[in-house]
Amino acid sequence: MARDHAAAFEQAWDDPRTTSVELPPVAVNDVLRDRYDVQPPIAYTGTHLWDMEVRKAVAPDRYIPTVVRPGSVEKFPSVHTGSLEDFTRVSDQRLWADPDQYATVIEHVHLDYQNRRVFFFGAESFEAPDGRIFTAGTGQPIFHVEHSVGGTEEAPLNLWRIVLLTDQPDPALAAAFEQLANDHYLRVFIEVHLREDLGRELTRR
Repeated sequence: MARDHAAAFEQAWDDPRTTSVELPPVAVNDVLRDRYDVQPPIAYTGTHLWDMEVRKAVAPDRYIPTVVRPGSVEKFPSVHTGSLEDFTRVSDQRLWADPDQYATVIEHVHLDYQNRRVFFFGAESFEAPDGRIFTAGTGQPIFHVEHSVGGTEEAPLNLWRIVLLTDQPDPALAAAFEQLANDHYLRVFIEVHLREDLGRELTRR
């Protein structure tokens, strides 16, 4: 099943019509050393990074409050199969290219604990177990996301790819990710994890 999810993502990624964006890997401990004062000090591990990814998948409004409208997240039943977990979440998220606007985003989430990869597959609609029907907003293309843990246990890398299901590559849409790509600090979800889950005080330098 994990192989199927990875293959589905790669198929969309390789489709010449889609708009694919790979953000630079973030070496968490290097950024902590170079850009932050941290008390008490911490060596952030691959286990820490994967713990954050699992928590973020369930509660994106807590870990990415700059993107997901607080209180808008609904999560629908999880199915566990060995080291895999599948569920669906619906939330209000800022549009990539127009962050002053929100839209409903439906995502089928696939957590692969063994390989420390999580896939979010966007969908146009979803019928919840209680019969409610959700419809994705129309302000941007449906998109898929892969977050994963790279590097080593002692020197983890935060990896992030996005593929937007466009009819042809859209350079203007891809440009919306330049600010994220050029940010020299940790991504907000890692800062939240360090502060709220690991009890660290962070001061940006």
